[in-house]
Parts: sequence; C-alpha cells; structure tokens
Amino acid sequence: MPIRVMLVDDQVLLRTGFRMVLAAQEDMEVVAEAGDGQEAVDQLRTTPVDVVLMDVRMPRLDGVEATRQICAGEPSEAPKVLILTTFDLDEYAFSALQAGASGFMLKDVPPGELLTAIRAVHNGDAVVAPSTTRRLIDRFADVMPVSGGDRAHPELDRLTDREREVLLLVAQGLSNGEIAARLVLSEATVKTHVGRILTKLELRDRVQAVVLAYETGLVRAGTS
Repeated sequence: MPIRVMLVDDQVLLRTGFRMVLAAQEDMEVVAEAGDGQEAVDQLRTTPVDVVLMDVRMPRLDGVEATRQICAGEPSEAPKVLILTTFDLDEYAFSALQAGASGFMLKDVPPGELLTAIRAVHNGDAVVAPSTTRRLIDRFADVMPVSGGDRAHPELDRLTDREREVLLLVAQGLSNGEIAARLVLSEATVKTHVGRILTKLELRDRVQAVVLAYETGLVRAGTS
C-alpha cells in the first residue's frame, strides 16, 4: 500500500509542486490537501492519512496548533507530521516539535531529501539528523523554554551512563551510524540504546528525545 500523504499549505503553487514530486513515486499517494490547519484537522476525521506535510504560518489555524491537535490522539492512529518551514520561521520550529511533529524540513529541500524524510517518518523514524536541524536549534535557542535543568526531570535518572551519553549525541543531531562510530559500538547496539531511552523516558521518537534534552538543559545549543 502506498504512503498516504496530506499536503497542508496556504500557497496553492507550493502544494502543486509537492504533489507533482510525490505523484512520480510508486510508493506514495497524495490523498488530501488543505489550505490551513483547521481544514486539515477536519479532513483527517474522515480521510485516512499516513504522513502530513504541514506548513507553519497559515490562516485560521497555524501548523503548530494543527499538529498539536493531530498528535493528541492515540499514537498508533495519528498520522506522522513533517513540518515544512523556512529560516525566517525558526521561532515556530521548537513549538512544532513540542506539539508532536516527527521532524521538520526546509521548504527548499531537494526533492530526494523530502522523499527520504517522508519514508523515514512513515517508518517511525524522526527527521532530526540533517545539518539544518543543528543550525535551526542554534538559531532558536533563545526562545526555548527555560527549565530548572535536568533536576526538574527526575526521569533522566532512569538512564544509565551509556544511555545518557547516547541521548546527548542524539540531541546533537547524530545518526545511529555516527553515534556508533563516535562510541565505538555497533549500529545495532546504538539502536537498542535509543529504544531503551525512548521507553524509559516515555517518549514517542527521537524528536521528542531532542526536545527533552534541550528543555532539561542536558545539552545546550551549540554543543558539539
């Protein structure tokens, strides 16, 4: 069955471009389009969708609030949301991740990278590894909510020293392969560590792990 995609953007021309790219893929199908967040939320009540490509700044209901409503249901039933943003919308990116998005891409992303991202989030992964993610995190660090550090999140105490080390590297945008090379571990071992981190912290995916690491002060923007 092809990946069922919804396009949500108030610019018809952009939706048309994305639809043309996706229509050329045998494993993808655009099943719905919406010009704002409210229309997207309404359509999802009756239209089965696997992945939502979500713009951020739209009339009536913006992409952040729409994402929050979409992801509020059962994780097994809610579609994955991939935010499409631009550098001048950095201040919304962190809020979108908090709201439950599985990642974000720039609107001028090459078609191949967009298709890879769609397939990744559909498979349960999160798009947090590209260098654009690290740059965006650095740029909107000033608007991140300030917490009392990891002392305010005792659940971090559930992690072993190795798991905390892996979480730090995940938060820096490293892939499993890159983490394996850094720690001299097999990629399968790293994947196991990441799975245990998500389970212990009751997180849905790597994006939520990145958000938590920054919220708790476990890692700061600019860390490398």
